[in-house]
Amino acid sequence: MTFRQLALKNIQGNWHRYIAFFLSSTFSVMIFYIYASFIFHPDVVNGAIQAADKVRHGMIACEFLIVMFSFFFVLYASFAFLKTRKKEIGLLTLLGMTRSQINKLVLYENAAIALLSIAAGCALGTLFSKLFFMALAELLQVDNPIRFLIVPQALLYTAAGFFLLFLAITLITLIGMGRNQVIELLKASKQPKTMPASSGWLAALAVVCLGTGYGIAYTTSANMIVLVMLPVTGLVVVGTYFLFTQASVAILKRLQRMPGFYYRSTRLITIAQLVFKMKDNARILFVVSVLSAVILTASGSVYMFYQGAREQLLDTFPQSIGYAEPGSAVTPSMRPEQVQRSLAESGVQVTGSIETVGIVASAELNTPGPRMSKVLLLPADVYNEAVEPAKGAGRIAIEPGHGLFVNPYRGTEFVYFKKGDILTTAEGEPGAGLQMDGQISGAFLNLPYETNRVVLMNDGDFQALLTAMPEEKKLAYAGYEIAPWEQSGAAVNELKSRLTKAQADRFSDRVSSYLEMKQFSSLTLFIGVFISFLFFMASGSMLYFKLFTELQDDQAQYRSLTRIGVSMQEIRSITSAQIGIIFFIPVLVGGVHAAFAYKALSNTMAFSVWKYGLLIVLIYAVMQLFYFLLTRRAYMKQMKRL
Repeated sequence: MTFRQLALKNIQGNWHRYIAFFLSSTFSVMIFYIYASFIFHPDVVNGAIQAADKVRHGMIACEFLIVMFSFFFVLYASFAFLKTRKKEIGLLTLLGMTRSQINKLVLYENAAIALLSIAAGCALGTLFSKLFFMALAELLQVDNPIRFLIVPQALLYTAAGFFLLFLAITLITLIGMGRNQVIELLKASKQPKTMPASSGWLAALAVVCLGTGYGIAYTTSANMIVLVMLPVTGLVVVGTYFLFTQASVAILKRLQRMPGFYYRSTRLITIAQLVFKMKDNARILFVVSVLSAVILTASGSVYMFYQGAREQLLDTFPQSIGYAEPGSAVTPSMRPEQVQRSLAESGVQVTGSIETVGIVASAELNTPGPRMSKVLLLPADVYNEAVEPAKGAGRIAIEPGHGLFVNPYRGTEFVYFKKGDILTTAEGEPGAGLQMDGQISGAFLNLPYETNRVVLMNDGDFQALLTAMPEEKKLAYAGYEIAPWEQSGAAVNELKSRLTKAQADRFSDRVSSYLEMKQFSSLTLFIGVFISFLFFMASGSMLYFKLFTELQDDQAQYRSLTRIGVSMQEIRSITSAQIGIIFFIPVLVGGVHAAFAYKALSNTMAFSVWKYGLLIVLIYAVMQLFYFLLTRRAYMKQMKRL
């Protein structure tokens, strides 16, 4: 038998260990090849596909991420496989096989797995690249679909790059293996395990770090999120590490001191073994928990931005179309009759309109630091007319001589006016002396940036003030709600094209911003799903590897249990409980981490993201359940060989 045949026989005999590594590696190669096919596609390189350039840059960044992640993942898997085969390698050495021959054998095995993964990944990438291109063409809204091509440059970069990656990791593995003596390899599985110990102080530190990090994340605001992000991440990571290395052992030992719970059914065996397993697996559980939190937070954030795009734009653009013009009247082409007629030609209906004239003034804002800024004085009835039908808000009534400040930005904590403050304006400016009733947040008109801060007045006071104002102090506004606004891009662009350049600068619409944001969010979500799924497969595979590294020890323990009368059904129950805890504890911990990240994100975005975050966590839990069932099936199949 040649070395190549022996290597293939070893892979075939240990396929239950290699399958998760093979599938994860194949998926990494597939995603890398699909992205590379788009990056090096002739139509993308030549600029024939509109808006593809920004997607190309994003995919290049993802390629680097895939390579770096694959390096550490394959490196971990290689050392995990080496640990399971120490006794085998020691036996081969004892039978006369030289170090160079063993290195040659391992090299052949890793090369075979690498070639199989690369071949399968490139084949699947070619198969699914057409669907990928079709989906991208739909998201980019290009007129012609992206051509299906087998891009030679992408194939070369993928095959050569991953083969070199596997080769480099194999060499690193062989260097690590070369340090072990024969006697160490033979006795690797016989090393006695000491009783795991835990520190009460370090367990308490885990609680303090996690509690502090969660507390900061729960109470942070939009203004503080950037400052607290790194400290919170550091606290949670440190707390998670000590949670698994110290607190988990302390909790299990506490359960052992509860006779009513510990000595019931097979819990004695389950918990006694878990004490050792949790200590042995603490680092991998820590890594998988942090990885799960990253997956859930990143996926949830992208999905929230995608789903929240519409809600954000409804806040930013209260009307589908808005137009502001100096003076007391807007241009005729933006009058209600003309707008309705123009949009009707494209099948778009005007469902509501609002017209008003405001007064532009320079007022002193109190925060941050007193400063002069443009404000627009408007009657309270305009606010009631714009907000009440759309959002069901209660009507605002303002007494004579009073005013109410409207901050257009939700979620900010700047207090520009407190209740009882007096409005101070520049000399000769209108509105001076108004007693402010505080402030409210939220835009209600599509006003230009320089006049988007509004002071609402009593209707009678405003009308008397408006009559005395010169034309240059007035600002006319017309806003329109249309249906269906999401599909009215062409009609709105046609309406805007009838304005002069100066008038078009004062025209604002929700539709163009929505389409641009939707395209960006969809592309980000589309690309991010593949990366998140890659991370998920890798995290599940790490747990799979760790379980199978302990398979021989578990087989010996369960063989002893069967001799003293423990049934196979009870062994199956013990094994399922232990595998389930190892698989789902990281999901639980990562889900809790992500929940507080979602809360911080809610504080930043000023709207609830829980329904989106909960959906992502549920999807992740279901996927982990599927991975758990496959792993348990493979594990129990090996356990039946007792």
